[in-house]
Amino acid sequence: MDNLLQLNPNGLYWTAGDFYIDPWNAVDRAVITHAHADHLCAGSKSYLCARPGEALLRARVGPEAVIESLAYGEARTINGVGVSFHPAGHILGSAQVRIEYQGRVWVVSGDYKLAHDPTCAAFETVSCYTFVTESTFGLPIFRWPEPGETLGEINAWWRANQQAGKASVLFTYPLGKAQRVLAGIDSAIGPIYTHGSVEQFNSIYRDSGIALPATQYARSAPPKTDWTSALILAPPMAKTSPWLRQFGDFSTGMASGWMRIRGTRRRRSIDRGFVLSDHADWSALLSAIRGTGAERVWVTHGYRAPLARWLTENGVNADAIDTRFEGEQDAEVAGEVEA
Repeated sequence: MDNLLQLNPNGLYWTAGDFYIDPWNAVDRAVITHAHADHLCAGSKSYLCARPGEALLRARVGPEAVIESLAYGEARTINGVGVSFHPAGHILGSAQVRIEYQGRVWVVSGDYKLAHDPTCAAFETVSCYTFVTESTFGLPIFRWPEPGETLGEINAWWRANQQAGKASVLFTYPLGKAQRVLAGIDSAIGPIYTHGSVEQFNSIYRDSGIALPATQYARSAPPKTDWTSALILAPPMAKTSPWLRQFGDFSTGMASGWMRIRGTRRRRSIDRGFVLSDHADWSALLSAIRGTGAERVWVTHGYRAPLARWLTENGVNADAIDTRFEGEQDAEVAGEVEA
């Protein structure tokens, strides 16, 4: 890429501006797309992010970190390089990084989705010469149903469990996915309880003006709480935890793009699987890439080789790039990555 955007042991490095985008080691200047753990690390000398994601970044890297933020679309010049953030539609504050230098534009997408989500700003198409795209679900099998359809299925499962006298435990990523579920379900069905890793991010979303229904930290519930009418949101890593025993008889569900693969629910010993992802599916990936008008595409994390091959076969100059970004992992480890 004209030797301007390089991949080195610390991550994606913009040489002319002397900054890293989502570095995986501590660096002098880190430009951050969003606050999931695979896209940032603590210890950098300074951070730059989109303003709606500043509180989440602060929660990740600590109160002493030096953080600057920009409104979406606001430009900053770093060593002669123009930098701005544009909505990625992934989670609260997620952003694509637009880089302009010597008359050319590069865009590093971070993670993104095109589907409607009331908990974050919608994806914005940004024209560019080079587009760096994720490919977490970069296979034709991954095509998502309408979010409202999936949320309706969660409501129906919750009601059915109530009638059967069971609590409903829904495993979902604590940052982003849990809040998207909360914003879209029918909270009149019953009380909603949360694992601590979910509740901490709920507070930040509410402070940021995102409307979420009332939730209660599960550990603060009084003894002999009747859980049979409740929905409990928990990270996937809680699936094997003794923490679940307090809920008595319960049914388990999981909201994830991986539920699109036949057998994943059974393999993970989950009663119900709900297809809901905060990443673009196959069609949305192709639509987003086409929309940029990019002449060159770098494909990172996930099914990068198949997507890069498809793009190349269809006339796009594309390369699969091996990075440490992980995206939405399979249920076994996702709670560790995006807790």
